[in-house]
Amino acid sequence: MNILIPSRLPILNNKENRRFTLDINGEIAQVDYRLKEGKIYLAHSEVPYNLRGQGIEKVLVEKTFEKLTKENYLAVAVCSSVKAIKNRSNHWSTIIE
Repeated sequence: MNILIPSRLPILNNKENRRFTLDINGEIAQVDYRLKEGKIYLAHSEVPYNLRGQGIEKVLVEKTFEKLTKENYLAVAVCSSVKAIKNRSNHWSTIIE
């Protein structure tokens, strides 16, 4: 079995289902969002049970922030986990409310 390094995996914006996804050996970690008035509201983050406790949620959320930055979106952290990760770094304050 190959060992995957989550920080090196691509994050995808599944616009049809309104979620950012990170595929880790077929297990999908995701951040669900809503679009409203030109902003993306990050409503919920989820990491599969067997992958929890490994720092994957932090990687998932930071990769989501990076993707939003590249795509020039403004975002609002609604999910408490997303807010907590945002608040740990001033780096995201310009694009994440």
